[in-house]
Amino acid sequence: MKAQFAELINSSKPVLIDFFADWCQPCHMLAPILVDVKESLGEQIKIVKVNTEINPNLAAKYQIRGIPTMILFKDGEQVWRQSGVIPKEQILHAIQPHLSNA
Repeated sequence: MKAQFAELINSSKPVLIDFFADWCQPCHMLAPILVDVKESLGEQIKIVKVNTEINPNLAAKYQIRGIPTMILFKDGEQVWRQSGVIPKEQILHAIQPHLSNA
């Protein structure tokens, strides 16, 4: 998973990673918001869900202390990070400066 993950985040297209767990109620609240974000941005962004229960090493590497935590990567660099559930508009506002056509 580590090699694949490094390859995944090393993209010129922004990649939003959603660290979650199945038992996490706020994570379930965030899921439809991220679907809306993807619908708004289409192919301009990649959104990937990472289950912290299945990938504890990845969660540890990125110091995930609470879930949900979203991390936005561009060209392998972490450019934005947010824990908790926030509205779609706030997520879009954070992503916008990192889109290619911005």
